[in-house]
Amino acid sequence: MYVFGGEIGEAVDPVLVADDGTVTNGAYPQAAGLNGGYTILDLPSCEAALEWAKKIAAPCRSSQEVRVFRFDTLA
Repeated sequence: MYVFGGEIGEAVDPVLVADDGTVTNGAYPQAAGLNGGYTILDLPSCEAALEWAKKIAAPCRSSQEVRVFRFDTLA
């Protein structure tokens, strides 16, 4: 069953939100493999995305990488 398609918006730099709420520019350091999952939220602004990342990071005790996702409107 097809769910959705799209890509990471490379024109917008990633942001990392730590479990204490600290926000820094950049992505996770390169890792050998995937070490977690992902959440896709449809939100009105970057600020809203950062607030959600803070809400997710605290209980997970893990930094959250925030990126823009561009849905494939032709799929």
